[in-house]
Amino acid sequence: MTKYLKKPTDSTNFVAGGVFRAGATVDDPVILDGRELHGDILSVSGAGAIPTTGAIVRLSTTGANALTLADGIEGQILRIVMIADLGDGTLTPTNKQGFSTITFNDAGDTATLLFTNSKWFILSNNGCTVAA
Repeated sequence: MTKYLKKPTDSTNFVAGGVFRAGATVDDPVILDGRELHGDILSVSGAGAIPTTGAIVRLSTTGANALTLADGIEGQILRIVMIADLGDGTLTPTNKQGFSTITFNDAGDTATLLFTNSKWFILSNNGCTVAA
């Protein structure tokens, strides 16, 4: 069942007392119960930390790049997509379950991760090499 923050004219399903901040736009993130449902699309180039502040990270490698991932917030979902391939990008999260690294080999490789129970878990993998 769809729930709305603002009552539509044709439905009784809405969140009573839904509040929008002044100046909100359709591009602003939607946060429900402290969890971001839609977030920014961020870009990263080269080695270093993958940001945990967006919903999607577009990765461009500049060679054989070592990538890190800090802990997220409980229930966070993060999608990482390699968009430019000048070498493999090997991601090593600080805390993870069921894998040790994820390597992005080619443009189009995508991993979707969930942070729960103080660890990152792989929800889906398209083309990446996952090491146990």
